[in-house]
Amino acid sequence: MEKIQLRTYVFIDRMQAQFAAYSASVAKGYLPVEGQAALYVEIAPGMEINRLMDIALKTTNVTPAEQIDERRYGMLELHSDSQADVRIAGEAILKEIGATEKDRIKPKVVSHQIIRKVDPHQAMLINRYGRKGMMLLGNQSLFILETYPAGYATIAANEAEKAADINVINIFAAGAFGRVYLGGEEKDIVVAAEAALTAINDLDGRAE
Repeated sequence: MEKIQLRTYVFIDRMQAQFAAYSASVAKGYLPVEGQAALYVEIAPGMEINRLMDIALKTTNVTPAEQIDERRYGMLELHSDSQADVRIAGEAILKEIGATEKDRIKPKVVSHQIIRKVDPHQAMLINRYGRKGMMLLGNQSLFILETYPAGYATIAANEAEKAADINVINIFAAGAFGRVYLGGEEKDIVVAAEAALTAINDLDGRAE
């Protein structure tokens, strides 16, 4: 059997209001709510995520929002009102694959930018492009972050919302790269951008 590679392992202690609402808008499983803890795990090969989901759900009282089982990569999300239950589920997954949190791929900031006073026409384009979250308004500022692996976009968005009064426009947390789009007043976007970048840079892991 091919050895399971831990790509992303993200524990979120408390989902913020917009992050939770956004997650619920794209989830195919049981919907998370504000204040719950969450765990995001991405592995390779992807089909093994089915077995790991089974182990986590049978270990403790957690609820799944997502399970993606592509051939190359697999991803799951689990959440609960109890941080302890989410951590126990994560420990069960790590034990099964013989890994620790530090065996995840250390996240990279692939690119980031702040666009100040977005033109109303560009704001409309961004709102029409797969938007699941809040609207970006003309003349607001926009922060865009690109991460690798993709799953780390989740903690970047949640920590940004903790730090500043911003709007979550879009989060792409699956695929080759993750992306976060945040909108708001320039002063708030600057603070949110710093929090998002710090969240990514503070996570440890292995070099790929």
